[in-house]
Amino acid sequence: MGKIMLEVKDLKTKYVTRFHENVYAVDGVSLTIEEGKSLGIAGESGCGKSTLALSLMGYYFAPLHYMSGDIIVDGTNISGMKPDDVRHKILGNEIAYIPQAAMNALNPTQKIIRFIEDVIHAHDPKASKKDIYDLAKQRFEVLGLPPEVLQKHAVELSGGMKQRTVIAISTILSPKVLIADEPSSALDVTSQKMVIKMMRELMEKGFIRSMIFITHELPLLYNVTDDIMVMYAGQIVERGTAREMVFDPIHPYSKGLMGSIIVPEAGTRDQKLTAIPGTPPNLKRPPAGCRFADRCKYATAECKGASVAMKEFGEGRSYRCRYSVEHLREVYADE
Repeated sequence: MGKIMLEVKDLKTKYVTRFHENVYAVDGVSLTIEEGKSLGIAGESGCGKSTLALSLMGYYFAPLHYMSGDIIVDGTNISGMKPDDVRHKILGNEIAYIPQAAMNALNPTQKIIRFIEDVIHAHDPKASKKDIYDLAKQRFEVLGLPPEVLQKHAVELSGGMKQRTVIAISTILSPKVLIADEPSSALDVTSQKMVIKMMRELMEKGFIRSMIFITHELPLLYNVTDDIMVMYAGQIVERGTAREMVFDPIHPYSKGLMGSIIVPEAGTRDQKLTAIPGTPPNLKRPPAGCRFADRCKYATAECKGASVAMKEFGEGRSYRCRYSVEHLREVYADE
């Protein structure tokens, strides 16, 4: 086992509405990522993926609130740190974030170099403009972006260049953990491939040491990450290698998620598309039992009566279901 870059233990965070209602968006999530590894997190909209991404940075703004759990980045527990300490010591160089809809994250009135200056000055106020420009120029060239981009405004860039520029800015300090929230969304296929290639290069060249890649598309993660976790209603329901999760999902939700997506991989051409019935539960009042039970065709009264903890099977695989792996595989084989 390699060095652990990020370890999360039983993390719980919530939103508090203006009516003082609690929405338990992340409920007991645990995970680990080793140096040089990438982890994908998949699930439908509203399952808690983006909230988990924000929570992992340890920097909370209302209406998002920390409840409990540990977030340990390269041996440092950032859960109890003061917000100013997290901002100046952790964000950017220990853990970095590429936001969802990153193409809209750039202020159109500022040149790209100004964003980089702001990031670096937050950690090193004495850094000179020349040193910052030289670092940015070198990094942009390595990532296939011409240095002329540094003197441009966001409105002068194409969608794909904006996305790559945001990725370059987010990783300028070579963070130990990069969290990418839907970095290829809203892009055409060519631009998506370019962004994915860029993310791989960041890992290969050592500009980032581990990565979390979030999307609702399981097959996309197959080409980007080493492992995949599936999230549903604020909880992790299954984890395995990318190949295992795409070709041998165990949890009924993971199975349904894969069945609802066209997978352009060998051996899946005859797969028939299926839909997952129903809608996710209201996280203001999470169900007492399995949170997928109301949408699961294999559920019984027992499934709805008591919650189930993650169960391990095989090497590095785990899932959250009261049925055994053998039983689920038999059921799937009979369908």
